[in-house]
Amino acid sequence: MGTVLLPSPRQIMKKIKKFYLIMGAICIAFVAIVSLINSFIISTTSDYIVESEEAKEMKADCILVLGAGLKPDGTPNYMLQDRLDEGVSLYLQGAAPKLLLSGDHGQKKYDEVNGMKEYVLAKGVSAEDVFLDHAGFSTYESMYRAKDVFDVKTVIVITQKYHQYRALYNARNLGLNAYGVVSEPRIYAGQSMREIREVLARNKDFVKGLFKPAPTYLGDEIPISGSGVKSHD
Repeated sequence: MGTVLLPSPRQIMKKIKKFYLIMGAICIAFVAIVSLINSFIISTTSDYIVESEEAKEMKADCILVLGAGLKPDGTPNYMLQDRLDEGVSLYLQGAAPKLLLSGDHGQKKYDEVNGMKEYVLAKGVSAEDVFLDHAGFSTYESMYRAKDVFDVKTVIVITQKYHQYRALYNARNLGLNAYGVVSEPRIYAGQSMREIREVLARNKDFVKGLFKPAPTYLGDEIPISGSGVKSHD
């Protein structure tokens, strides 16, 4: 039988060192790409974040309020309350004639959009001016459906600032003439973790935006120029 030659300790150390160098280079490249995409999305959308007074001059088709979750009792959580309050305020000031409320209603036991609807109706918004997007399962899908299902062309998007960049990037990348108004009247618990997750979400939506896949659901067109009651259930 032939003699099996085992690698020397020096050869083993060289291989280990090479492995760590390769892994280190991959990690650095990954962080660099993530950072570049994150910076790109922020820099290309910052100019479209406007103050409430500016938003009134945009002649938007609607004000789009993005979902943010419900409390256990089915009412909007604090982040969503703030978004809805800003949206209602702009609506009452005449910034746009319609409200489009986009959220998750994928299950009977979780109905985000009807919780949003009840909230804005109690604030004095006409039922005919409230449109519900029951399949706004993500920021990307909300924007896709706003354009293709609700026939929106110019839109004022309401969300917190950390989320606004991605919302506007998705909207404009899909062909919407979109402007954002920030709703952030308070400090929210857990915001640091949201900021970290958002960096990754921006990268995910950047890749998605390259291919523009159809959303989970499309369905019949419900033009934003008509009555929102058709979208209720």
